[in-house]
Amino acid sequence: MWGMTRFLVAPDSFKGTFGAAEVTEAIAAGVEAAGGEADSCPVADGGEGTMAVLLGALGGGRRSVRVHDPLRRPVEAEFALLADGETAVVEMAQASGLSLVAPEERDAERADTYGTGELIAAAIAAGARRVLVAVGGSATTDGGRCALEALRRSEAAFVLCTSGGEQKTNAEGVRVEVLCDVQTAFEDAARVFAPQKGADPAAVGRLTARLDEFATELPRDPRGVPMTGCAGGLSGGLWAYGAELRAGAEFVLDALDFDARLARTDAVVSGEGRFDSQSLEGKIVAAIARRCAEAGKPLHLIVGQDTAPADRPAAIASITEASSLEAIQQSARQLARPS
Repeated sequence: MWGMTRFLVAPDSFKGTFGAAEVTEAIAAGVEAAGGEADSCPVADGGEGTMAVLLGALGGGRRSVRVHDPLRRPVEAEFALLADGETAVVEMAQASGLSLVAPEERDAERADTYGTGELIAAAIAAGARRVLVAVGGSATTDGGRCALEALRRSEAAFVLCTSGGEQKTNAEGVRVEVLCDVQTAFEDAARVFAPQKGADPAAVGRLTARLDEFATELPRDPRGVPMTGCAGGLSGGLWAYGAELRAGAEFVLDALDFDARLARTDAVVSGEGRFDSQSLEGKIVAAIARRCAEAGKPLHLIVGQDTAPADRPAAIASITEASSLEAIQQSARQLARPS
C-alpha cells in the first residue's frame, strides 16, 4: 500500500474471539510476509485482557485462588503478581465478569462484586503493596458494595479515605489503582451498562436508585466524577475509599513504552473486535489515534466489525474488516505490501 517498512503492531483483543497476543501474531505475520518489519505490542484498555498484556510486557506470574462469581458460586480465578514482587494486577472479570454468567442466568440486580473483593484481598495477602484493578467486562451494578464487604471481612490492607476526602493508607501502606476503560460517572452506570447485563427498563430504574442511595453512604460521593461508573460503579465504590482512578488505555500504553516505540516506526496497525462509538470514548483505539496524530504517524485498523460514526480521528488512515486470524493476517499483508 505504501513504501513504509516499519510497523508498530498494537491491537486489542477481539473480545470473545481472539486474545490481543493472537491478533498481534497474525498481523505481524502478515506484515513480515509482505517484507515489512513488525514491532509486536499487544495492548488493552483496562478491561479484559489487561492482565495478560501487562504480564507479557513487565514479567511476573499468575496466582490462582478460589473466590465467588457474580452469583456467589465458587469459581477459580487468577491474579498476577508482576516481576517487581510488589505490584498485583486484578482483572475483575475473572471473578465478577459477564462471561461467567450464562445469558439465561443474567440478573443485574442480583449479581455482585464480592468475588472481586476476595481477589483483591488475595493479591494483598500474597504480598502486593500496589494493586492495579482492571474493571471492564462486569456482570454487576452494585457500586462495589460487595467488593468492599469482602475486603472488610478479609482484614486485608486497603487504601482508606478520611471523611474530608484526604487520601491516606493504613499501617501496611497498600495502594489501589483502578484502571478504567470508560468515562461514565457513577450515577449513569445502570442506565448505560445494565441493559447488557440483563436489566429491563424497570430494573435500570431500581438499580439507579440503589446506586444513588449507596452514594450517600460512602465517605466520598462518587456521583459526577468521571470514571466512577466503570463495572457498574465498582470504580466509584473503590474511589470513595481512596483508590486512584486511572485511564486504563493511557496507563497500559505508558507501561508498554508506546511513545518511544512509535517514534521508531513508520505506521501503526491496531484493531479490536468491534469498532464503534464507544471505541472513540476512552478506549484503546482512541488513545492510540491521539498519540499517532501527535507523532504524525498514520494509524491503520483491522477490526472484526466497523460500526463507528463517520466522524473519526484524522490519524486513522484506513479501516479493514476481518473476522478470522487468516483474514487478519491477509489484511495486514495487503497493508504492508510496498506500493
